[in-house]
Amino acid sequence: MQTQILSRFLNTPEGREADAILRACVHCGFCTATCPTYQLLGDELDGPRGRIYQIKLVLEGQTPTRITQRHLDRCLTCRACETTCPSGVRYARLADIGRHLVEERVTRPWGERWLRRALVAVVPHPTRIGPLMRLARLMRPVLPARLRAKLPILRPAGVWPQPSGRRRMLALAGCVQSVATPLTNAAAARILSRLGIDLIESPKAGCCGAVAWHLNAQQDGLDAMRRNIDAWWPEIESGCEAVLVTASGCGALVKDYGELLAHDPDYGAKAARVAALARDPVEILAQEDLSPLGAPGRGRRVAFHAPCTLQHGQRLKQVVEPILARLGFILTAVPDAHLCCGSAGTYSITQPALSAALRASKVAALASGAPELIATANIGCQLHLAAGTEIPVVHWLELLDALPGGAV
Repeated sequence: MQTQILSRFLNTPEGREADAILRACVHCGFCTATCPTYQLLGDELDGPRGRIYQIKLVLEGQTPTRITQRHLDRCLTCRACETTCPSGVRYARLADIGRHLVEERVTRPWGERWLRRALVAVVPHPTRIGPLMRLARLMRPVLPARLRAKLPILRPAGVWPQPSGRRRMLALAGCVQSVATPLTNAAAARILSRLGIDLIESPKAGCCGAVAWHLNAQQDGLDAMRRNIDAWWPEIESGCEAVLVTASGCGALVKDYGELLAHDPDYGAKAARVAALARDPVEILAQEDLSPLGAPGRGRRVAFHAPCTLQHGQRLKQVVEPILARLGFILTAVPDAHLCCGSAGTYSITQPALSAALRASKVAALASGAPELIATANIGCQLHLAAGTEIPVVHWLELLDALPGGAV
């Protein structure tokens, strides 16, 4: 694609990056076939090709409007378009750049501003969202049905094995996951302990930065990344072999730390090192002898929902299912498994109607094989899907955790 980007943008690292991404696009339109919002709305401007064109116009000097902002807001950043694109266009990165430019130039209505600021101020902070969640649980009987459905039932995390001087990995505690489903990381610790690996959390690490970053509070997001790097660095220097991120959405962002902080003179090299060490649990388990875990499946029927951040963001497609099959689970078929469930971080809050429509389609696909359980690899997908189905929804690591208090 030919571009005529204004010099004031081309003189910035982000502008040059956007120019390179735009020039890679040949406008073939293959991406529209896998875009969830285009399939729902049928509007070219609500598909990747249309959004790319709108961002290009802004970079070339056209004044963005609320309409431009609305079309970019509707993007889930599921990155299905990236796995479809024959030219390797890095759409998600271009969307980040374009949204930030539009955010600086278009004033949102006060309601949207308040909501987005509240999300950035509360969600990434366990000490803030935790008390709110506990209060909501106490008030569950009087909450509206829609809110009750979104509130997860707290399940005990169980015992976290003490380190015993073996192979060592760091775990990201995260924000929402640490208070909504603490069982996930505890299950990971027990599983890895049985495989001879110590899993530890750094108390000073927190949100990966995704919540703020994707709501265009990019400085807040970068600050969260730097805090995590500082918290992890002593362990990394002392020989920790991986940074394990059990939420695939967080994992996708941590793997981008090196790129997002590349121009930071103090953190660029460290961020690249952290990104290189970041691993989804499936990348670890796929390389290990899993015989110590036994056969926890026992023929149970499971539908696996592969989060977009796992299959498109991290390009880890059809990797969890073989492990579950090896361990005795029966995997039911999931039609259109490449499509987003509609969670997409805070998307289910900022775009509730579109999100609910996508969830309804995904739940129908997951339930079509009559599974006993639905398993996934991301906290956002887990909570979002659970609010739309009576079938239990769990993190797939819980299926492997056959110890008392951890088994599903």
